[in-house]
Amino acid sequence: MTKLLLKSLVLLGVILLVSCSFKAPKKELPPIVVVDGRPEHQAPDVSNIPNAAPRYEPWSPSVNPKSYRVLGKEYYVLASNKGYQKQGIASWYGTKFHNKKTATGEDYDMYAMTAAHKTLPIPSYARVTNLDNNRSIVVKINDRGPFHEQRIIDLSYVAAIKLGIEKAGTGRVEVTAVQAKKTAGHSEAKHLKRVYLQIGAFKQKANAFKLQKKIAQSLSLSLRRVPINKIENSLFYRVQVGPILSVDEADSMTEKLKRLAIHSTQFISQ
Repeated sequence: MTKLLLKSLVLLGVILLVSCSFKAPKKELPPIVVVDGRPEHQAPDVSNIPNAAPRYEPWSPSVNPKSYRVLGKEYYVLASNKGYQKQGIASWYGTKFHNKKTATGEDYDMYAMTAAHKTLPIPSYARVTNLDNNRSIVVKINDRGPFHEQRIIDLSYVAAIKLGIEKAGTGRVEVTAVQAKKTAGHSEAKHLKRVYLQIGAFKQKANAFKLQKKIAQSLSLSLRRVPINKIENSLFYRVQVGPILSVDEADSMTEKLKRLAIHSTQFISQ
Protein backbone atom coordinates (compact mmCIF):
# COMPACT_ATOMS: atom_id res chain seq x y z
CA MET A 1 0.00 0.00 0.00
CA THR A 2 2.83 2.37 0.81
CA LYS A 3 4.51 1.86 -2.60
CA LEU A 4 1.18 2.21 -4.39
CA LEU A 5 0.38 5.43 -2.53
CA LEU A 6 3.83 6.79 -3.34
CA LYS A 7 3.40 6.05 -7.05
CA SER A 8 0.01 7.76 -7.00
CA LEU A 9 1.42 10.87 -5.41
CA VAL A 10 4.25 11.02 -7.94
CA LEU A 11 1.80 10.65 -10.82
CA LEU A 12 -0.42 13.41 -9.42
CA GLY A 13 2.59 15.71 -9.11
CA VAL A 14 3.52 15.13 -12.75
CA ILE A 15 -0.04 15.91 -13.86
CA LEU A 16 -0.10 19.14 -11.86
CA LEU A 17 3.31 20.16 -13.23
CA VAL A 18 2.16 19.64 -16.83
CA SER A 19 -1.09 21.49 -16.18
CA CYS A 20 0.69 24.49 -14.73
CA SER A 21 3.17 24.69 -17.62
CA PHE A 22 0.40 24.65 -20.24
CA LYS A 23 -0.66 28.13 -21.37
CA ALA A 24 -3.78 28.76 -23.36
CA PRO A 25 -3.20 30.74 -26.55
CA LYS A 26 -3.77 34.48 -26.17
CA LYS A 27 -6.97 35.77 -27.66
CA GLU A 28 -6.21 38.29 -30.42
CA LEU A 29 -7.81 41.65 -29.67
CA PRO A 30 -9.55 43.54 -32.47
CA PRO A 31 -7.71 46.62 -33.79
CA ILE A 32 -8.50 49.89 -32.03
CA VAL A 33 -10.67 52.04 -34.28
CA VAL A 34 -10.61 55.78 -33.58
CA VAL A 35 -14.12 57.05 -34.10
CA ASP A 36 -14.59 60.69 -35.04
CA GLY A 37 -17.05 62.79 -33.12
CA ARG A 38 -17.61 65.47 -30.51
CA PRO A 39 -15.57 65.86 -27.31
CA GLU A 40 -16.82 64.21 -24.13
CA HIS A 41 -17.18 67.43 -22.18
CA GLN A 42 -19.99 69.92 -22.61
CA ALA A 43 -20.29 71.67 -25.96
CA PRO A 44 -18.58 75.08 -26.07
CA ASP A 45 -20.46 78.36 -26.06
CA VAL A 46 -20.13 79.36 -29.71
CA SER A 47 -21.85 82.71 -29.28
CA ASN A 48 -18.47 84.33 -28.60
CA ILE A 49 -16.64 82.61 -31.44
CA PRO A 50 -16.43 85.06 -34.38
CA ASN A 51 -16.50 84.20 -38.06
CA ALA A 52 -13.20 83.73 -39.85
CA ALA A 53 -11.87 87.09 -41.04
CA PRO A 54 -10.85 86.93 -44.71
CA ARG A 55 -7.33 88.16 -45.37
CA TYR A 56 -5.04 87.84 -48.33
CA GLU A 57 -2.79 84.78 -48.30
CA PRO A 58 -0.90 83.65 -51.42
CA TRP A 59 -1.69 80.25 -52.91
CA SER A 60 1.35 78.01 -52.84
CA PRO A 61 1.71 75.59 -55.80
CA SER A 62 2.92 72.91 -53.40
CA VAL A 63 -0.32 73.15 -51.43
CA ASN A 64 -2.44 73.60 -54.55
CA PRO A 65 -1.31 71.14 -57.23
CA LYS A 66 -3.29 71.07 -60.46
CA SER A 67 -4.68 67.70 -59.40
CA TYR A 68 -4.32 65.08 -56.68
CA ARG A 69 -5.63 61.56 -56.11
CA VAL A 70 -7.43 60.20 -53.04
CA LEU A 71 -9.04 56.75 -52.71
CA GLY A 72 -8.53 56.11 -56.41
CA LYS A 73 -10.24 59.32 -57.56
CA GLU A 74 -8.61 62.31 -59.24
CA TYR A 75 -9.52 65.80 -57.99
CA TYR A 76 -8.69 69.01 -59.90
CA VAL A 77 -7.93 72.15 -57.89
CA LEU A 78 -9.61 75.30 -59.16
CA ALA A 79 -7.29 77.99 -60.47
CA SER A 80 -9.29 80.64 -58.60
CA ASN A 81 -12.06 80.86 -56.02
CA LYS A 82 -13.68 83.87 -57.67
CA GLY A 83 -17.35 83.40 -58.44
CA TYR A 84 -17.50 79.98 -56.76
CA GLN A 85 -20.94 79.11 -55.48
CA LYS A 86 -22.45 75.67 -55.00
CA GLN A 87 -25.23 73.98 -53.07
CA GLY A 88 -24.92 70.53 -51.55
CA ILE A 89 -24.44 68.58 -48.34
CA ALA A 90 -22.09 69.68 -45.56
CA SER A 91 -20.61 67.39 -42.92
CA TRP A 92 -18.22 68.05 -40.02
CA TYR A 93 -15.14 66.51 -38.43
CA GLY A 94 -13.95 66.63 -34.84
CA THR A 95 -11.93 64.70 -32.26
CA LYS A 96 -10.37 62.16 -34.65
CA PHE A 97 -8.49 64.89 -36.51
CA HIS A 98 -8.04 67.46 -33.72
CA ASN A 99 -4.41 68.72 -33.65
CA LYS A 100 -3.58 66.72 -36.81
CA LYS A 101 -1.90 68.54 -39.69
CA THR A 102 -4.13 70.12 -42.34
CA ALA A 103 -3.21 70.54 -46.00
CA THR A 104 -1.78 74.01 -45.28
CA GLY A 105 0.48 72.62 -42.56
CA GLU A 106 -1.57 74.18 -39.77
CA ASP A 107 -2.89 72.03 -36.94
CA TYR A 108 -6.57 71.27 -37.27
CA ASP A 109 -8.44 72.97 -34.44
CA MET A 110 -12.03 71.78 -34.08
CA TYR A 111 -12.73 74.92 -32.03
CA ALA A 112 -11.74 77.29 -34.87
CA MET A 113 -13.88 78.46 -37.78
CA THR A 114 -12.31 76.35 -40.51
CA ALA A 115 -13.36 73.82 -43.12
CA ALA A 116 -12.11 71.35 -45.72
CA HIS A 117 -12.94 71.47 -49.42
CA LYS A 118 -11.97 69.21 -52.31
CA THR A 119 -11.26 71.72 -55.07
CA LEU A 120 -11.13 75.34 -53.83
CA PRO A 121 -7.59 76.72 -53.65
CA ILE A 122 -6.34 76.88 -50.08
CA PRO A 123 -6.30 78.93 -48.07
CA SER A 124 -9.66 80.39 -49.14
CA TYR A 125 -12.61 81.86 -47.30
CA ALA A 126 -16.23 80.93 -47.84
CA ARG A 127 -19.66 81.86 -46.56
CA VAL A 128 -21.66 78.75 -45.72
CA THR A 129 -25.42 79.13 -45.39
CA ASN A 130 -27.71 76.47 -43.92
CA LEU A 131 -30.56 76.23 -46.42
CA ASP A 132 -32.91 74.83 -43.76
CA ASN A 133 -32.57 77.53 -41.10
CA ASN A 134 -30.85 80.36 -43.03
CA ARG A 135 -27.95 80.55 -40.56
CA SER A 136 -24.78 81.81 -42.19
CA ILE A 137 -21.10 81.63 -41.18
CA VAL A 138 -17.71 82.44 -42.70
CA VAL A 139 -14.94 79.84 -42.51
CA LYS A 140 -11.32 79.57 -43.59
CA ILE A 141 -10.72 76.60 -45.88
CA ASN A 142 -7.35 75.16 -44.92
CA ASP A 143 -7.76 71.44 -45.57
CA ARG A 144 -8.79 68.90 -48.23
CA GLY A 145 -11.95 66.82 -48.01
CA PRO A 146 -14.55 65.52 -47.48
CA PHE A 147 -13.83 62.60 -49.81
CA HIS A 148 -17.44 61.49 -50.03
CA GLU A 149 -19.41 61.66 -53.27
CA GLN A 150 -22.38 63.50 -51.75
CA ARG A 151 -20.50 66.05 -49.58
CA ILE A 152 -19.21 69.43 -50.73
CA ILE A 153 -17.64 70.79 -47.53
CA ASP A 154 -16.42 69.45 -44.18
CA LEU A 155 -16.86 71.94 -41.33
CA SER A 156 -15.02 72.17 -38.04
CA TYR A 157 -16.90 71.13 -34.89
CA VAL A 158 -17.74 74.69 -33.76
CA ALA A 159 -18.63 75.77 -37.30
CA ALA A 160 -21.13 72.90 -37.44
CA ILE A 161 -22.62 74.01 -34.11
CA LYS A 162 -22.98 77.62 -35.27
CA LEU A 163 -24.62 76.45 -38.48
CA GLY A 164 -26.98 74.09 -36.64
CA ILE A 165 -25.90 70.77 -38.19
CA GLU A 166 -23.77 69.34 -35.35
CA LYS A 167 -26.43 66.99 -33.97
CA ALA A 168 -27.70 65.74 -37.32
CA GLY A 169 -24.16 65.36 -38.65
CA THR A 170 -24.99 66.79 -42.07
CA GLY A 171 -27.06 69.58 -43.56
CA ARG A 172 -28.06 71.24 -46.83
CA VAL A 173 -25.90 74.27 -47.46
CA GLU A 174 -24.80 76.84 -50.00
CA VAL A 175 -21.07 77.56 -50.19
CA THR A 176 -19.99 80.93 -51.63
CA ALA A 177 -16.36 82.01 -51.89
CA VAL A 178 -15.55 85.29 -50.14
CA GLN A 179 -12.72 87.35 -51.56
CA ALA A 180 -10.00 88.54 -49.21
CA LYS A 181 -8.93 92.10 -49.91
CA LYS A 182 -5.23 92.60 -50.52
CA THR A 183 -3.39 95.41 -48.76
CA ALA A 184 -1.77 98.29 -50.62
CA GLY A 185 1.55 96.53 -50.28
CA HIS A 186 0.51 93.89 -52.80
CA SER A 187 1.00 94.99 -56.42
CA GLU A 188 -1.90 92.84 -57.61
CA ALA A 189 -4.48 94.61 -55.45
CA LYS A 190 -5.78 96.67 -58.38
CA HIS A 191 -6.77 93.47 -60.20
CA LEU A 192 -9.09 92.25 -57.45
CA LYS A 193 -12.76 92.04 -58.31
CA ARG A 194 -15.28 93.62 -55.98
CA VAL A 195 -17.84 91.51 -54.17
CA TYR A 196 -21.52 92.44 -54.07
CA LEU A 197 -24.55 90.95 -52.37
CA GLN A 198 -27.17 90.15 -54.98
CA ILE A 199 -30.71 90.36 -53.62
CA GLY A 200 -32.79 89.80 -56.72
CA ALA A 201 -32.86 89.03 -60.45
CA PHE A 202 -35.89 89.83 -62.57
CA LYS A 203 -37.08 89.47 -66.14
CA GLN A 204 -39.20 92.59 -65.78
CA LYS A 205 -37.25 95.80 -65.37
CA ALA A 206 -40.13 97.38 -63.43
CA ASN A 207 -39.90 94.71 -60.73
CA ALA A 208 -36.18 95.28 -60.39
CA PHE A 209 -36.68 99.04 -59.99
CA LYS A 210 -39.41 98.39 -57.42
CA LEU A 211 -37.04 96.34 -55.25
CA GLN A 212 -34.23 98.85 -55.68
CA LYS A 213 -36.53 101.65 -54.54
CA LYS A 214 -37.59 99.62 -51.49
CA ILE A 215 -33.96 99.07 -50.51
CA ALA A 216 -33.07 102.73 -51.07
CA GLN A 217 -35.88 103.91 -48.81
CA SER A 218 -35.26 101.41 -46.02
CA LEU A 219 -31.50 100.97 -45.72
CA SER A 220 -28.93 103.37 -44.33
CA LEU A 221 -27.24 105.66 -46.87
CA SER A 222 -23.88 104.30 -45.72
CA LEU A 223 -24.73 101.09 -47.60
CA ARG A 224 -23.80 101.63 -51.22
CA ARG A 225 -26.05 100.29 -53.94
CA VAL A 226 -25.12 98.98 -57.37
CA PRO A 227 -27.33 100.13 -60.26
CA ILE A 228 -29.59 97.55 -61.83
CA ASN A 229 -27.60 95.63 -64.41
CA LYS A 230 -28.75 93.63 -67.37
CA ILE A 231 -27.04 90.26 -67.54
CA GLU A 232 -25.26 89.82 -70.85
CA ASN A 233 -27.24 87.84 -73.43
CA SER A 234 -30.22 87.45 -71.10
CA LEU A 235 -33.37 89.26 -70.06
CA PHE A 236 -32.66 89.32 -66.35
CA TYR A 237 -32.01 92.45 -64.32
CA ARG A 238 -29.99 92.18 -61.13
CA VAL A 239 -30.31 94.23 -57.98
CA GLN A 240 -27.13 94.26 -55.90
CA VAL A 241 -25.87 95.90 -52.73
CA GLY A 242 -22.23 96.69 -52.20
CA PRO A 243 -19.39 96.46 -52.73
CA ILE A 244 -18.81 94.31 -49.64
CA LEU A 245 -15.62 95.51 -47.95
CA SER A 246 -15.56 93.28 -44.87
CA VAL A 247 -17.20 90.28 -43.23
CA ASP A 248 -18.77 92.53 -40.57
CA GLU A 249 -20.33 94.68 -43.29
CA ALA A 250 -21.67 91.57 -45.01
CA ASP A 251 -23.22 90.31 -41.76
CA SER A 252 -24.78 93.71 -41.02
CA MET A 253 -26.16 93.98 -44.54
CA THR A 254 -27.63 90.48 -44.41
CA GLU A 255 -29.40 91.19 -41.11
CA LYS A 256 -30.90 94.44 -42.41
CA LEU A 257 -32.16 92.68 -45.54
CA LYS A 258 -33.77 89.97 -43.40
CA ARG A 259 -35.79 92.66 -41.63
CA LEU A 260 -37.16 93.58 -45.05
CA ALA A 261 -38.13 89.90 -45.59
CA ILE A 262 -35.28 89.45 -48.08
CA HIS A 263 -33.68 86.10 -47.25
CA SER A 264 -32.48 84.80 -50.60
CA THR A 265 -29.14 86.44 -51.34
CA GLN A 266 -25.85 85.47 -52.92
CA PHE A 267 -22.37 86.94 -53.29
CA ILE A 268 -21.29 88.01 -56.77
CA SER A 269 -17.78 89.12 -57.76
CA GLN A 270 -17.35 91.68 -60.53
